[in-house]
Amino acid sequence: MSIDPRVALQSLTAALEEHLAAASARRGDGDPSVEAAFFAVADAFEVYEDALYEAYNEVTPLQVFDDEEDEEEEDSEVDDEDLEIVEERPGSV
Repeated sequence: MSIDPRVALQSLTAALEEHLAAASARRGDGDPSVEAAFFAVADAFEVYEDALYEAYNEVTPLQVFDDEEDEEEEDSEVDDEDLEIVEERPGSV
């Protein structure tokens, strides 16, 4: 069942408004209402992006970053393919 992109956009807009309200009423770092609103925006965006793609074969220039991806990048080791070998030029010190 596909969702109308306009309906998904309205849900995304509502989630963004809720995030703004939660952020403006923040009660300190780690406020659970701000965190919940943050994830609601991410979820609503993904639904909108999927609906937009299904209906029009189009995407937005936006991307949701996942904390797990950031942790994996920090923990990953350097592969030999990622290394560039720099050779000394003749006459260099």
